[in-house]
Amino acid sequence: MPASGSFLLDTNIIIHLLSRDEVVVARTQDASEILIPIIAIGELFFGASKSSRPKENKIRIQELAAQNSVLLCDFEVAREYGEIKQELRALGKPIPENDIWIAAIARRWELSLVTRDRHFQGIQRLQIAAW
Repeated sequence: MPASGSFLLDTNIIIHLLSRDEVVVARTQDASEILIPIIAIGELFFGASKSSRPKENKIRIQELAAQNSVLLCDFEVAREYGEIKQELRALGKPIPENDIWIAAIARRWELSLVTRDRHFQGIQRLQIAAW
């Protein structure tokens, strides 16, 4: 189980981390634990596959995953996903499917989701941190 003071990084924050954004790097160093959702790993591999340097970028993703805890989807994450998707549908505010899964992981483990995407703000009971 993730520790208190742990942060789940959204894909956009991971990209800033891999790009050595000073603010993001400093914040990750101050965090007690950095966690990566498995969905973000998939998004990163997709981006790496279509990049001009796929081999190098895939190696960086593998190193990132090896240095941090990667959270997977389980039954409780799936339950959260279903609830979040219904909440958003009822509000008429759909968001990308992968982001619903990332939010579900954050809610399941009661983690702060670090993101710069505003559409997460419409999700109930989701703690958000903007770095």
